[in-house]
Amino acid sequence: MQIRTQRLTLRPPKPSDAARVSRLAGEFDVACMTGMIPYPYEEGEARAWLERAGGGDEGVVFAIERSGALIGCTGYMTFDADYAELGYWLGKPYWGAGYATEAVRALVAHAFDAHRFAYLRAGHFADNPGSQRVLGKLGFSREGEEMRDCLARGEVLHCLTYRLDRARAAVALRRA
Repeated sequence: MQIRTQRLTLRPPKPSDAARVSRLAGEFDVACMTGMIPYPYEEGEARAWLERAGGGDEGVVFAIERSGALIGCTGYMTFDADYAELGYWLGKPYWGAGYATEAVRALVAHAFDAHRFAYLRAGHFADNPGSQRVLGKLGFSREGEEMRDCLARGEVLHCLTYRLDRARAAVALRRA
């Protein structure tokens, strides 16, 4: 399945994405803002993740493409019939252009349509204001705080958590 937005295509990831995923997600400034991407991120590790993603072991995962080139990934993991938690990353050269907001907006619409979730959750480390802005633009509201592992930093870090209910999403996605 593919999802098209004004500037992006969200498509299933494939094993041939491994080198690009390793290079973009493996940059420390990217990896350190995620929970599970190691640093350094070897191509073999990216290939293994892509294989798990292709088999559904990583939840629902989409590669984000701009003009035919992979620029990041987004997806969600279902925790029960009521909700899923979403995540995303973009390669550093693509930061600040609105691509994360555009991709996550499409992912949120897909998640609510395809699975009829009551709500979605998301989180970001406290030192990631870019993700805070993305989630705010899409109508997510602050839910709480917790400590989460960051593999790239080798630390447990303060994470801010957010929630987006179905009704609020309908309004926010029309505005965004």
